[in-house]
Amino acid sequence: MNQVPDASPLPFPVTASHPDVWRYDDATATVTAAAPAHTDLYINPGGADAGDAETMLTAATLLGLPPGGDFQFSARISVDFRAQYDAGVLLLWADEQHWGKFCFEFSPSSAPMVVSVVTRGVSDDANAFTVEGHVIWLRVSRIDRAYAYHASLDGTTWQLIRVFHLGDDLTGHRIGFEAQSPTGDGCTVTFDQVSFTSDRLTELRDGS
Repeated sequence: MNQVPDASPLPFPVTASHPDVWRYDDATATVTAAAPAHTDLYINPGGADAGDAETMLTAATLLGLPPGGDFQFSARISVDFRAQYDAGVLLLWADEQHWGKFCFEFSPSSAPMVVSVVTRGVSDDANAFTVEGHVIWLRVSRIDRAYAYHASLDGTTWQLIRVFHLGDDLTGHRIGFEAQSPTGDGCTVTFDQVSFTSDRLTELRDGS
């Protein structure tokens, strides 16, 4: 596996925020990230003195600009969870105050969990469900001007987690991967079975 931060299984160019973090194995189409310690993407909705999670925009990202129109972007994600909020993420990024992340994250109760965060000036954080084991499939879909998050335990049957909007101008919206370790000393995240298609999602509620 070589350090190739501008390569990925996505069919468009990508750029790494932290080039030394990312590895890509062309033979298996696998992306691996070593999340740096104490890194995250989060804007505390209560402000700097709210006593909740610290506002940070430091997580390692690997992002590119998809073609216009509808798409479905998915991956199987595994994480060697070590500390609270360690996560592997499918990331949708407009700018530093407008983005959405779809996370496989280590919860405060030390359980792997599906979590979504949508940020429009501040972050709207929502927990979905816990997972037995350290693997999950996540998918980000664009349908016209809306985005949908779906999760799956087997890569076949999908559960709707969230539908949201990040503004009408989609031209600068990038997608890709993120790895974080907000409270810990780092973790390793693996993204495989990566898929990107321009197929329109047919049924939003059941994910087909």
